[in-house]
Amino acid sequence: MAIAEFDQLRAEIAGLRVVRAVGRVVEVAGGTVAASGLSGHASLGDRVMIRRADGRDLRAEVLALRSGRVTLLADAASDGIAIGDRVELMGQTGIAPDRSWVGRIVDPFGQPLDGRPLMRGPVECNLRAAPPPAANRRRLGPRLETGIAVFNTLLPLVRGQRIGLFAGSGVGKSSLLAKFARGVAADIVVIALIGERGRELREFVETVLGAEGMGRSIIVAATSDQSPLVRRRCAWAAMTIAEYFRDQGLHVLFLADSVTRFAEAHREVALAGGEPPSLRGYPPSTSHQIMTLGERAGPGPEGAGDITAVFSVLVAGSDMEEPVSDILRGVLDGHVVLDRAIAERGRYPAIDLLRSVSRSLPAAADAAENALIGQARRLLGAYDRAEMMVQAGLYSHGSDAVLDAAIRVWPAIDSFLSEDEAGKISDSFARLARCLLPPAQGGSEQDRQHPR
Repeated sequence: MAIAEFDQLRAEIAGLRVVRAVGRVVEVAGGTVAASGLSGHASLGDRVMIRRADGRDLRAEVLALRSGRVTLLADAASDGIAIGDRVELMGQTGIAPDRSWVGRIVDPFGQPLDGRPLMRGPVECNLRAAPPPAANRRRLGPRLETGIAVFNTLLPLVRGQRIGLFAGSGVGKSSLLAKFARGVAADIVVIALIGERGRELREFVETVLGAEGMGRSIIVAATSDQSPLVRRRCAWAAMTIAEYFRDQGLHVLFLADSVTRFAEAHREVALAGGEPPSLRGYPPSTSHQIMTLGERAGPGPEGAGDITAVFSVLVAGSDMEEPVSDILRGVLDGHVVLDRAIAERGRYPAIDLLRSVSRSLPAAADAAENALIGQARRLLGAYDRAEMMVQAGLYSHGSDAVLDAAIRVWPAIDSFLSEDEAGKISDSFARLARCLLPPAQGGSEQDRQHPR
């Protein structure tokens, strides 16, 4: 047997507990459970097992500590819990990742979801680890090949960068995340599916992600029917796995779908624990939870690897000022907005370039590339401001030289924003440069004025 397998076996044995503190259920009310006999042993965040009389045991977490009793929130509905039921303290539970997890689907507790055995790693990691010390972190690294033309050029992604993907439901967010998983240059991809529909997990793995993407990925999944404790833990577990590989010197691509569901799960837990609601029902601790999760990603300290992160945010009604969006934008190194109107006319990914920004610029591109990026943005901006007038036939060709140029190149640039890139970043910039050239002679004046 290999040394690594002995280490895994020792870790499994070390995780066994012979003696546990035991309490009893004394109250069930408002979705929480109160237990006595544990207040001298339990800590906030400890896991417990409620042994029900019907034999269907239920896991729970310590939400609040009071003299003589602890308040618990169960991982499932509290139906069937009775006064006097036995409560066993299991203590803090982290997660023990291992390289053998690559290509696997696990739950937030490190248990397999794909029906095959899974060994824990030799070291259990803390789910709520602190970010690397700010003064010791490296700067953002080099630009990454992404396999998507727009992210190779106009919205560059660099090693250690953290970006937000802001989109409503059904606008192509999951498909874009899968493109990142397949195309971005990284050693390991860790994907957190937080509160996803149960039926979509297999579809995402087999159809959207595919064998190519799954071959270097670890998926941590918590479906929408699971308790807020499990859904919130999903984001922490996935980030902990990413940190484990980062500390081995690897470059990790972290994809979270979505931070909104993470925040909603935290809201449910915090309100059940007695924290008062604040902004739109979110408790004050929501900001800290989101910002801490974001800060754990990014460049590592000297000698470690990096975590390049893409956090998706569900934006209801295109409201970019709602609390989760507003908090996350202030933490990240760029944001990408997907627009429903663009998706409805059939262009995917439905990126609204003028509302999107990569804070890796201008450092991520040289002078010539920055000039191309600036020219493309100026022309798209000019067309956007006059689009209604152009479509209505109220603009006369020759009235504005910049708008004339924007009208000529708009179809090519709009098509470029949806293209994949099989070549290098230099190939993407070469194609962008061709898009900005005047089209070949021919075509009518009306065609130039009304490219759609």
